[in-house]
Amino acid sequence: MAPASLLGVCSLLCAWAVVTGHPCSLDHQGWADCSGKSLQHAPSSLPRNITSLDLSFNSLVMPRDRTLLMHFPSLRSLNLSSNAMPTLSPATFSNLGALHLLDLSNCSITSLHTDTFQGLGNLHTLLLRNNSLQELDVSFLLPLKSLFHLDLQHNELVSMDTWSLQLMETVPQVCLEGNPWVCDCTAHPLQQWLQRRKAVQVTCVSPPGLRGQEIAALDSQDLGCGMKHRFPRALSTAQQITVTQNDTTATTLPATGKGGRSWPYLVAFLVTAVGISILIALAAKCKLIHKNFASYRHRPLPEIGSTGGSPMEDSSSWDRGSVQADLQAEDDDGFIEDNYIQPSEQLPDKQERDSHLSI
Repeated sequence: MAPASLLGVCSLLCAWAVVTGHPCSLDHQGWADCSGKSLQHAPSSLPRNITSLDLSFNSLVMPRDRTLLMHFPSLRSLNLSSNAMPTLSPATFSNLGALHLLDLSNCSITSLHTDTFQGLGNLHTLLLRNNSLQELDVSFLLPLKSLFHLDLQHNELVSMDTWSLQLMETVPQVCLEGNPWVCDCTAHPLQQWLQRRKAVQVTCVSPPGLRGQEIAALDSQDLGCGMKHRFPRALSTAQQITVTQNDTTATTLPATGKGGRSWPYLVAFLVTAVGISILIALAAKCKLIHKNFASYRHRPLPEIGSTGGSPMEDSSSWDRGSVQADLQAEDDDGFIEDNYIQPSEQLPDKQERDSHLSI
């Protein structure tokens, strides 16, 4: 009785599938299994309220001018793995706003457009393992505000730039194992990122000397970076030069204690500079004073005795022409000299002197 009932139910389901025009199987929880049916498009006859859809191992053709699954806005899980889809057009999944899990593994994907995942603001898990991604512009992560798990294992990634690593900081779980990482100086940002994440099993493929070694366990010298990558990226060029000079001084001079002894040299330099400036100012000041003193230098008039002497001898010893020449020389300094002898005070002429002597 029971086997006959089961056979009848299966017959009804098969007949319903043939009538509705799709080979997929459905369950009561809204799961549609269309795996391995050689489908090129998702069956439009599926119920619109399905929440999970498995389209793996088919031959899907990605649309160019519209979304892939425009008739299923309630999907929360979508499996598109093992379909040949080298490129994904922008906004391919834009109508699947409720999607939480998207599996794109084994799809031979070589590149991702920036807007490929536009509209997937609620996506929690994105699986991109076993594809052919050689370079990764992680700006495609910008629309994925709720992404928690990103699987990039077994692609063709050889390096990761700093911008991509910064964007992936917002994703708690990132899987990078199985890529042919090149462990040279360009891998230094990835090495630091893996150390912060405490990620393991991300190993080098080249060069041969580092093959199989975990990238997080290496340092900058192992990567061949030398001194230039010992500094944090936030340091400016001037700060890096200063640190380099300090390192060079430390290697040539014996250790003198914690903190170094560079500050006494700075103080001595400042004191020397201030002292030289003061000496220059004093020299200029002395020269100015000497110039002013020379400008105001005057020659006193010769004294003439009024009594007890021979006025004629005094007057003859005084060469009026020489006095005028001296006065003229003093005027050449640019100053107007006062007349020390007024016209009324001129010496008396010869007649007045003679009358005075006769009296």
